[in-house]
Amino acid sequence: MQTNYTRLINKSHPLPPDYIPENLVDIGIPFDALPDDPKRLLEKKTAQSALRLVNAACQEGLCLYGISGYRSYKRQQELYTGSPYVAAPGTSEHQSGLALDLSCPAIRMQLIPEFAHTPEGKWLARNASLYGFILRYPQNKESITGVPYEPWHIRYVTRELAGYLKLTGQTLEEYLDFQERLQVNDF
Repeated sequence: MQTNYTRLINKSHPLPPDYIPENLVDIGIPFDALPDDPKRLLEKKTAQSALRLVNAACQEGLCLYGISGYRSYKRQQELYTGSPYVAAPGTSEHQSGLALDLSCPAIRMQLIPEFAHTPEGKWLARNASLYGFILRYPQNKESITGVPYEPWHIRYVTRELAGYLKLTGQTLEEYLDFQERLQVNDF
């Protein structure tokens, strides 16, 4: 089965409880997790792109660390607290193997909005699209994504689409809604 890199995953478009992505691999980047922790895993193409992204940042003297990649439905159930920063089981992009949370030593590997103001966070915002990633939950788009601003959460969507979304400032929801309207109006 081919991976759908543009699949929308949110409260309105959940993944089934038994969904496990194919081709999960350890992404081979610095990670704030033990070597056998499943959160080090990503879908293979996503992992390859994440490795290129982290290596490029490192070449510029920046230290990006993985905090959370793949997360099973069961693990999401364990983590879910009702907080707007923690998705309900089935609605987390982490279950798809296409999402990665990143942080840096300057903020003690925390997932906090201040990450955006670090050199690593600024670099990520500028360069993620070059590696096929989008900042999935951008500032001032909370009413569209349904998720608070998360400058640490990136999602793989392919280089072509990531570049388009960066250029237009659209979220994945806005892009897919536009594509759907085009198909409806296409005679």
